Amino acid sequence: MGEKIRLDKWLWHARFFKTRVLATKTVTSGSVRLNSVKVAKAATQIAPGDVLTFNKGDDVKIIQVELISKRRGPAPEAQTLYTDLSPPPAPRAEYVPNAPGFEGKGRPSKKDRRIFDLSQRKVLE
Repeated sequence: MGEKIRLDKWLWHARFFKTRVLATKTVTSGSVRLNSVKVAKAATQIAPGDVLTFNKGDDVKIIQVELISKRRGPAPEAQTLYTDLSPPPAPRAEYVPNAPGFEGKGRPSKKDRRIFDLSQRKVLE
């Protein structure tokens, strides 16, 4: 249980980032929290039981470290390294097929797309 690994390396092993450089940039930008404390060093050591919070795209990931891996294995193996504690994602806006100004004939004009975007914002509010 005394095993530890660098934070950026573990994020890469767990396949949250495509490259280790991307994982390192995310950590050094200060957008990763380890047990509710901001971390700015990629070399920060983590161990099983630690909780990581970071942004991945538009979602906020809350991950509990379960295992330490020696290598970056396939995706099913990577999924055993953590438990996802993230809240369910927010519902996405529904597609409105009869948007104002667009009748489904060919590509909409820029004006039609603006009107469609405005109608989508009103649906979300």
